[in-house]
Amino acid sequence: MRLLLDENVPRPLHQVLTAFMLTHEIVHLLDLPGWSGTRDEALYPRARAEGFHVVLTNDGRQMHRAREVAAIAASGLHRVEYPHRHPGLVGIGVAIATGAAGLPGALAVLEEEEGQRLVTLRGVDPTVGSRLRVVDPAVQPPKFWPSWS
Repeated sequence: MRLLLDENVPRPLHQVLTAFMLTHEIVHLLDLPGWSGTRDEALYPRARAEGFHVVLTNDGRQMHRAREVAAIAASGLHRVEYPHRHPGLVGIGVAIATGAAGLPGALAVLEEEEGQRLVTLRGVDPTVGSRLRVVDPAVQPPKFWPSWS
């Protein structure tokens, strides 16, 4: 499949995907001359005309804007999103983790499907409470933890 990464997709995710997903052509919009700044209403038909099959985006709002939804539907392209709003290094980490974990399976499903599909990759929650487990061994000693009493 030929996959276009929208300009809101961080370049490090592009590097990870192209390093490991060798059976798909993955192109970042920013690497296409004259494509930067293309509005979504024009992006989807243009991507279709250039032979892309899938657009990967971080723009979860697209599906709430009538003209963009109409352009996506008319293009016939599969749309894959991984919506999150985390800035900086955490945001890049979420994008890489979500894309690397979910995109190979999503593309495998899309290759088997007839007709257009809309896919949302479920993200990795970077909040401390969900990503870390911190144990005070004095309060909750693990099995076999020595007792110093």
